[in-house]
Amino acid sequence: MNADEPEDPQRQGLRERLETILITTEKATSWQKEAGHLRGLVNHEGYVPIRARLAVEDLEFLAGARTELLRFAELGLRLLDLHQPRDAGGITSDAAHPILRCRSCMWRWPCPTFRAMSESFGRDLLDGA
Repeated sequence: MNADEPEDPQRQGLRERLETILITTEKATSWQKEAGHLRGLVNHEGYVPIRARLAVEDLEFLAGARTELLRFAELGLRLLDLHQPRDAGGITSDAAHPILRCRSCMWRWPCPTFRAMSESFGRDLLDGA
């Protein structure tokens, strides 16, 4: 992609969302230690007797959620870095809007990987909102 060309707004929106998830998750406290303590409070019905009904599965999820979400957000950013538009270099009748292809997979832009990521993080990115 030519450095003079402006960033694709859908791609920029997706990057901002993934970076927000990453920053928010990094700031969050891990539940690993607390989940271990709460497991000892699980009653005979399988829940921790507090206002929120936490099942053993909930505690297992909370214990690893921060780490898994960090890895997921990092993966998303790495995929976004791989799948970005570039000028396909072909002849076009509209010089202001050249044909773009994905730098990584060479599909027409937006490529299937970028579309799947955009759909996963909300339709508003595809609509240009």
